[in-house]
Amino acid sequence: MASLEELRKERLRKLEILQESGMIVYPSLSSRELPLREVINRFDELSKQKSIIVAGRILALRGQGAILFLDLYDGTGRLQGLFKADSDSNNNFELFNKTVDIGDFVELKGTLFITKRGEKTLQVSEWKMLTKSIQPLPDKWHGITDEETRYRKRYLDILFNPELRGILEKKTLFWDVTRAFMKDKGFFEVETPTLELTTGGAEAHPFQTHHRDFDLDLYLRISVGELWQKRLMVAGFEKTFEVGRVYRNEGSSPNHLQEFTNMEFYWAYADYEKGMRLTQELYQTIAEKVFGTMKFTTGKYNYDLSGDWPQIDYQEEVLRQTGIDVITATKEIIIAKLKDLGVVYDGNSRERLTDTLWKYCRKNISGPVFLINHPKIISPLAKSMQNRPDCTERFQIIIAGAENGNGYSELNNPIEQRKRFEEQRDLLLSGDTEAMMPDWEFVEALEHGMPPTCGFGFGERLFSFMVNKPVRETQFFPLLKPKGL
Repeated sequence: MASLEELRKERLRKLEILQESGMIVYPSLSSRELPLREVINRFDELSKQKSIIVAGRILALRGQGAILFLDLYDGTGRLQGLFKADSDSNNNFELFNKTVDIGDFVELKGTLFITKRGEKTLQVSEWKMLTKSIQPLPDKWHGITDEETRYRKRYLDILFNPELRGILEKKTLFWDVTRAFMKDKGFFEVETPTLELTTGGAEAHPFQTHHRDFDLDLYLRISVGELWQKRLMVAGFEKTFEVGRVYRNEGSSPNHLQEFTNMEFYWAYADYEKGMRLTQELYQTIAEKVFGTMKFTTGKYNYDLSGDWPQIDYQEEVLRQTGIDVITATKEIIIAKLKDLGVVYDGNSRERLTDTLWKYCRKNISGPVFLINHPKIISPLAKSMQNRPDCTERFQIIIAGAENGNGYSELNNPIEQRKRFEEQRDLLLSGDTEAMMPDWEFVEALEHGMPPTCGFGFGERLFSFMVNKPVRETQFFPLLKPKGL
């Protein structure tokens, strides 16, 4: 078997033959008349024509002597081609036979007919090279089996893996349906900065960069413009949303990436209860229009998104599962319980310990459920409850043991917001790198007045759960270390 380098050299030799024949090997334009999907769908009509011009990549070649069969693929469909030496009006059948390989992009002119086996086929009379491939494609039956190579050569993985292509097409539909739903509900799509002086809206370790013109250290955003969209509430917008990329400089896992897509909306004159009703409808609409079902399996979890979702109380659920009252327990009690449960924790602030204990509990919930009444200590941007001041008007959507959406009645009291930012600043100074950076200009905006507002965000983790794949597998091009590192 020839090595890859030998195959490459052979293809370069064929490229020279084509160039010597006077053919333009990498033309700028194709005369293709229709995509292959349309050719196949309109086959009976188009077969009455004298000729048609199609184009695509050759994925198979078979035959010998004076007859060749090929499979042509253009991303929309496949069509068989038949090339006979005696049907070559330009006398270049021999050139085709000597120079064309699987993987090449070609333009074919011919007539459509159906073979005795019932195969829709193009009988080729003329051809042109559109792109000569220098590297051979992987075996079409096995594709790329090595995981790192699959991710590194994602373009080939997509080409030979119909399931992956279908997932990526569904992902685009997932966000299309989300946008259409939000616009249908009267929300205005906006764009907010991705470079920030302070990273607001979440608790995560950010990526840092430098603005050369301003000589400023900046951060890539960790939320989809939460504090910016709330400024738009101050500005008089009633309903806004944004779908955009988010960056968090943290570890990778089946459910976590450093770069991903989220959606956030902000709704003036609404509270978290209205937000729960809207998001339940949104998720059910996505399930119906993208997947055609309400029932899903994610790993070991089975769940049904139909109907009204139950609500569970944060404090009561942790108490039920662990015996710990997170509102009254000391740090020492929580640490002792985490050790007893064998849970590894990072940081010893009350906020981080409480959150870690909840994450242990969350794994035992299939959902869908609304987790409500979060402790104020872990919710620095949420409004406190009137009857339970230690808790907040916050909700999280729990599906398959993980958070798949987070929203709350937004804190719009500038005095309280300043106080909570000061607490987050103290956490940062104590070494908690995931604490929220204070944004004093946002506090100033709140002092001008922001109406009661519900905010909510969710990300592509939900999509990966719905297709039951690691989130990395649902990315078009997952980040990889360079070879050799």
